[in-house]
Amino acid sequence: MNYLKALWAYRGFILGSVKREFQSKYRNSLLGAAWTVINPLAMIVVYTVIFAQIMRAKLPGVDGIFAYSIYLCAGILTWGLFAEITGRSQNIFLENANLLKKLSFPRLCLPVVVVANAALNFAIIFGLFTLFLLVSGNFPGAAYLAVVPLLAIVSAFAIGLGMTLGVLNVFFRDVGQFFGIFVQFWFWLTPIVYPSSILPAGVQNFMAYNPMAPLMAGFQGVLVLGQWPQWSSLIYPAVLAALLCLLGMRLFRRHAGDMVDEL
Repeated sequence: MNYLKALWAYRGFILGSVKREFQSKYRNSLLGAAWTVINPLAMIVVYTVIFAQIMRAKLPGVDGIFAYSIYLCAGILTWGLFAEITGRSQNIFLENANLLKKLSFPRLCLPVVVVANAALNFAIIFGLFTLFLLVSGNFPGAAYLAVVPLLAIVSAFAIGLGMTLGVLNVFFRDVGQFFGIFVQFWFWLTPIVYPSSILPAGVQNFMAYNPMAPLMAGFQGVLVLGQWPQWSSLIYPAVLAALLCLLGMRLFRRHAGDMVDEL
């Protein structure tokens, strides 16, 4: 509760940081913030043209010109949110070492800024993707509401993991290097560019230990098939997300003072 009060007291600092970071990405650019629309729009067009028109990629048991494109975007966009939060969180205290040494403010503001920026970027990209679903006639209907709890679990999982890595990376710099490599393997070991149904039975059983697999399957089921997720499959990633959030906060509270000295 004390942390929430501190964050609320420094809400101006958080909002200002988010605004400055957003503006700095497009400083000295002729098109400015328009790139936030152009980049994701180009990605969606490329996926649609290559996979729907040229390759004619099909999903088993799913008909439709854009089925695989939607399947791919559903996985890659949500994985991008997870990767951005964890990737930036693991270096957030190192990148702001001078700020931490010179100014007195709640250290928890820095991870909040990371999450807010990632959420803003994702909202723009996913909003365009939703518009594409509407225009192409592939909007999933009422099942689209399931995106909200799915995003909540992905975000909580990313925040907990990112906070844990961020604290550990201050004291053990190999943590950030290792996770950068590990997350690349993790991406390809998660059914994002391929359906899990094409894998051997033994490998499919192994997927049960990958917390991102049921989450990606949930997003893809909603956005491609218009089906509600299997809620029981989300218990494991949801519990793991809660445990990582508790671990991250525990490490942060215990070592917040030590981090400044280490930096």
